Amino acid sequence: MANESKADRRTAFLGYGACAVAGCLWGTGFYFGRLALDEMSVEHMVLYRFLFASVGMLPLVFANWGRFRLTGGEVRLLLISAAFGIPIQFLLQFHGLALTTVSHASLMVGSMPVLLAAAAAMFAPRHSHEERLDRVGWLALCGSTVGAALIVLGGHRGPAALGEPTLAGDLMVVASLVTALSWILLSKKLMLTHSAPVVTAYTILAGTLMLAVLILGPWLMNPVLAPITHHSFEPPPFARVSATAWTALAISGLLCTATTTLLWNWGIHHVPASRAGVFLNIEPALGSWLGVRLLGEHLGPYAWVGGGLILAAAVTLTTRSHKSEPAIILE
Repeated sequence: MANESKADRRTAFLGYGACAVAGCLWGTGFYFGRLALDEMSVEHMVLYRFLFASVGMLPLVFANWGRFRLTGGEVRLLLISAAFGIPIQFLLQFHGLALTTVSHASLMVGSMPVLLAAAAAMFAPRHSHEERLDRVGWLALCGSTVGAALIVLGGHRGPAALGEPTLAGDLMVVASLVTALSWILLSKKLMLTHSAPVVTAYTILAGTLMLAVLILGPWLMNPVLAPITHHSFEPPPFARVSATAWTALAISGLLCTATTTLLWNWGIHHVPASRAGVFLNIEPALGSWLGVRLLGEHLGPYAWVGGGLILAAAVTLTTRSHKSEPAIILE
């Protein structure tokens, strides 16, 4: 029993660690995405990012070729999850970010852990208490979200960063959070019966194929569509893309997408998604900090308080006693 308890604690520690590293890497994605967006459209940037991510997933696919078998219902679930998690979420999010301010978008992304915890509690089976947070857990999640908001608000925005938020941009970012939530919950249901890394690999490959059809399809059909739409669809940029942009795309695809998704899916497979959700706040916190650094701004007292709240929430949720076996979120 002692050995089993020690193994459970070690697994939980590694699960939380994987979610924390994923949150840190996700926080750098906006920076590398911004470098690529200077030279191409949102659609082409997202497509290239996931093409690189797919390359990183190919070894997993080849290693499990012929052993990953899904029922008809599971195939539909994987395709729906891929659609929510990749083309819908990322196109909505980056188009929304183009129409609103960084502060608005970051504040809304910081609310994701609370949305995740609420959804996990709502969809958990009645007999399961694993995903149901008590008062301290909810306070920790809310405190973490407030911390992310304080970090964003604590940065002094210079003239180059000024901009007016729009209702359309804000609503698109909110919609991207809802689709991301759907992806997380649906993916976890698939991982109850299949390997988390393999589910991740096939989800990314399926989502990338959807992106390619959605973005490259109109260009390939340009001779037919141009006379009807009176609009010429441009080919994806290639020769004119700088080495800096290609490097940013490769890093965002291989590290900020493939690696982070593998780590996150493995982590929530071993710890409750509602408690792991606190680490999602690392993304807006770190992303805001990188933005401040890149813009030559400084972190004020609010940012330090916000960082302390996030750290305190993470320690509270990961050190309190709970079972390590992940619960079923959806039935």
